[in-house]
Amino acid sequence: MALAGLEIIVAGGTGGIGSVVTRALAGEGANVTATYRSNADRANQLAGIANVVQADLAIGTDRARLLASAGQLYGLVVLTGDPARTSREEPLEQTMHRSHDANYLGPILLARESAARMREQNIPGSIVLTATMQAIALFPNSSVYAAQKAALIHAARILAKENRGTTGIRVNVISPGIIAAGMAKASIESGKYNRFTEEHTIERFGRPEDIARGIRLFLEPDNYITGQVLAIDGGITL
Repeated sequence: MALAGLEIIVAGGTGGIGSVVTRALAGEGANVTATYRSNADRANQLAGIANVVQADLAIGTDRARLLASAGQLYGLVVLTGDPARTSREEPLEQTMHRSHDANYLGPILLARESAARMREQNIPGSIVLTATMQAIALFPNSSVYAAQKAALIHAARILAKENRGTTGIRVNVISPGIIAAGMAKASIESGKYNRFTEEHTIERFGRPEDIARGIRLFLEPDNYITGQVLAIDGGITL
């Protein structure tokens, strides 16, 4: 129960992976603030477990309101994102701008603002951002999404370097593989990724609990890890 009483924001904490993370942290006694962008019905299922806040991370006033609701902030977990799939209805340039806002700009601004808040409050906290297997390995037709996540990794490591030492603030990144929840769920159900299990590249698809365990590692108080990227992908990026 090392997290008991600590204030932790889980941005995207009402989604498929996020709800598992939120429940796990709340189960340890953490005071969790979970955000959602538009799906209020799903978010309301966590009422009583977490403080649920609507926020679009790309909007500065939303980020400020979110941070103000968290009190003495110890931890930030960012699970938000947009698969940024292209379509005939949306020009490629517009899709790339949407990906930039959702997959890089909003998350890294919230991370930097959270680190500043931790420094002001003299709290040696932990920040955990979420990238993707596509940011650390080359997958065809993924550049619109993957490039922003790769930039997020680089910016997170810079933030970790800026806060190492006396502040005690740690910044790390989780890089999920094919997880049977969230963005990848529909692709798994369509059979898009079957070849990876049929060829035994991976023995199974990932579960939200796999991601939650990695996040929990990085949130552990007095953790000695910062500036690192943890691939939770069953070995697929090998």
